[in-house]
Amino acid sequence: MRLLLRLHVFVLCLRTALSFCPSQCTCVFHGRSDGTGTRSVLCNDPDMSDIPVNVPVDTIKLRIEKTAVRRIPTEAFYYLVELRYLWITYNSITSVDTGSFYNLKVLHELRLDGNMVSVFPWESLKEMPRLKTLDLHNNRLTTVPTEAIPYLLNITYLDLSSNKLATLPSDLMDIWPPFNGEPVSSNASQKVVLGLQDNPWFCDCKISKLIEISKMADTPVVLMDLFLTCAAPESLAGVLFQRAELDNCVKPSVMTSATKITSPLGSNVLFRCDATGSPTPTLHWIKSDGSAINNTGKSPVSLKQRTLYSVQFLLTLCPCSIPVQESPGEGIRWSIMSLHGIENKEAGNYSCKAKNVAGTAEATISLSVAGTISTTIPPPKPGIASGLGTTVTPPTAVSSLALTTAFPRSSTALSGVQKSPRTTPSSGLRDSLKQTKTQQGGNGRKLAADEKSNKSDASQSFKDLEIVEETADSAVLLWTAGGVQGDAPLTVVYSPYGEDDSKRTVETKAGTGKLLLDGLSPGMRYSVCLVAKVNPAAKDPCIDFYTLDDADSEGQNQLFFIISGIACAVALPLIALLVYKILALYCKGGTTDLDAEELEKDSYVKFETISMKQRTLNSHPSELWARRPTNESERLLLCSRSSIDSQMTYDSSRSEYLC
Repeated sequence: MRLLLRLHVFVLCLRTALSFCPSQCTCVFHGRSDGTGTRSVLCNDPDMSDIPVNVPVDTIKLRIEKTAVRRIPTEAFYYLVELRYLWITYNSITSVDTGSFYNLKVLHELRLDGNMVSVFPWESLKEMPRLKTLDLHNNRLTTVPTEAIPYLLNITYLDLSSNKLATLPSDLMDIWPPFNGEPVSSNASQKVVLGLQDNPWFCDCKISKLIEISKMADTPVVLMDLFLTCAAPESLAGVLFQRAELDNCVKPSVMTSATKITSPLGSNVLFRCDATGSPTPTLHWIKSDGSAINNTGKSPVSLKQRTLYSVQFLLTLCPCSIPVQESPGEGIRWSIMSLHGIENKEAGNYSCKAKNVAGTAEATISLSVAGTISTTIPPPKPGIASGLGTTVTPPTAVSSLALTTAFPRSSTALSGVQKSPRTTPSSGLRDSLKQTKTQQGGNGRKLAADEKSNKSDASQSFKDLEIVEETADSAVLLWTAGGVQGDAPLTVVYSPYGEDDSKRTVETKAGTGKLLLDGLSPGMRYSVCLVAKVNPAAKDPCIDFYTLDDADSEGQNQLFFIISGIACAVALPLIALLVYKILALYCKGGTTDLDAEELEKDSYVKFETISMKQRTLNSHPSELWARRPTNESERLLLCSRSSIDSQMTYDSSRSEYLC
């Protein structure tokens, strides 16, 4: 009886709690014909200064509008487990605690527009896993941190308009198509609505993806206002996003040293990846199963010291798969990853992913592991014991033979101690050894013949192998393809002498005949070999060379400067003399008229002017011509036989030379 009484009192209290409504709010129950319904609560008293704590627990929709509430405390709604819509709009809220929305597991819509929130607790969104709508319109937000991105994956309506946002994290757009790698679909259920208008946007590479979305005609991301404008920099102020052209903003481009690599089991493999872009992209290596390789592992030397060491030395210090990265210049970055002693499980695809604020790009290298690990131990002579008194059975085809070991009991001299019994091979072992020796003798001649033929094939395949143009960090390899076709694949393997763990491979064609070996260390000895895939059994031709020291390079530069200085010292006076002669000839050309007058004065040839003279009565009546006086030199010239003979006929038929 008492139990029933207590149950009745509990039900009455529950009904009282469900039907109770705060004094400054209005509660409405929307009932249905089947007796069920939903409850909504509206609190819009201007004198309300705190969030009400006695809201009915079955409330589905709570609206707190146009009040004097300034703060949302921790766990303000934790008992409203059925709350789906929470509107706290146009109040005076300036502070929101991290735990303000604790236990709102079924909340679908959160609206905080029209307040004065400058910092929003984005991590509080993890308490609302079913949230689809987040309205922060008309607040005072200045930033959206990168840490907020994981909590926005399920949001389909995000309104950040009318705030003070100047930029957004570049990774924010990567959670939506087309930047997340998913195909663009026209399905309306996958649309994402963004409100970003009325913000002072600084148009640079950080929001390049947002600018790109604004230029797309068909995209799952829908902007409330398509006419977004730039507020800065000054060159783009007032320019629409659709017409904005950004400077120094280029998506990454990735290139690998090879696309397919086949390497023997247990060998070492080097992967190289080069990327360009603006700003300078970062590089990450990813395995075929999607797991990221330890890109953040500590290098054995600091970043400042890396420039002092070669790549081979770095990989020697760290025999692991931690990539080594460097940026030799603005907009360029390379990465090298080394796999030591590869196993079959490491075969697959390795992707090099480049990323900057403008976008991402990746390239894939396929690794194949071939062969098995085999260790060959040269057989010792029978009857020779090891250092511990062990008689070693040479490896033969008979695997069932056991080894018998006899260890000395002490380290004293043998003269005072009885000798330990030595074990000798049995008769069956002797027969097997003889058979093995016979087989080895027969196969030895065959292997020698094969090796000789392989050497001859290798010598016929490639000739004139030499290294030219050595510098401190590079060299040029030359060869001549003999019996190999020009388009046959050829692998060039080079490494520091004696360091097989630091081998690097370059794929090329046999007919190229030339290859640049770069990335070398100064003053080191290197070995380079040509591996022809057409004849894997042949011995690979190899050659050793040395790179120049930095001191040698400096000496060559000094010698070049000295020779250049001497050449300039000799050439400059000759050039000056030539210029002087040209100027002298030019100045002399102005006196041509004066020289002509002088020549005319100095002329030694003058011809007489013969003129008619009137006939007069004188002592010489026959004189008809008058002559102008001439000097003696002129008279001799006119009288010479080489001159023109002037003859005239007068009365009688005699001739007279006018001399």
